[in-house]
Amino acid sequence: MGEKLADAALDTIFRAARTANGYTDAPFTAADAEAVWELMKFGPTSANQMPARLVWCLSTDAKDRLAAHASGTNAPKIRAAPAAVIIGMDENFHEFLPELFPHADAKSWFEGNLPLRQTSAMRNASLQGAYFIVAARALGWDVGPMSGFNNATVDAEFFAGTPSVKSNFIATIGIGDPSTIFPRSPRPPFAKFNQIA
Repeated sequence: MGEKLADAALDTIFRAARTANGYTDAPFTAADAEAVWELMKFGPTSANQMPARLVWCLSTDAKDRLAAHASGTNAPKIRAAPAAVIIGMDENFHEFLPELFPHADAKSWFEGNLPLRQTSAMRNASLQGAYFIVAARALGWDVGPMSGFNNATVDAEFFAGTPSVKSNFIATIGIGDPSTIFPRSPRPPFAKFNQIA
């Protein structure tokens, strides 16, 4: 069992962390992206599927290309952020299972069953997206996850060469500007949405 984190670490990851709507001018580099991946990759997925495929938009051109497919206020957020990330999901993740889950023939569980792969890719890539947020926060970054974009056109723009990969959600990342943060929305107590069986 791991060691319980100190309150300061729990605040950084959860209690004091907020969704970023704007950022300072502090840069986010390819090395920073790799550091986030090297932490988030340890989060568990079913049979170590790891179906998430990330596109890190670090250049102005890449952010502009992504922003062109975003709706409402998301486009200017993407353009102004130090970086943006597309969290995609590979519906053919099973092709990598001989490498990622070598102690069983897990590839055969999914072969010829696209609906099962789609469900599993969505579930496990979403888990990895959450690990991305936690890892980024743990490394001192702020994140602005969003779903206001056209999935089909983002896929055509960024995943044309890998049609089995579909976009799940996108996020901006950097050092958040506190002046852009909204008041925290309600977080209900345990009894409201939980039951002990």
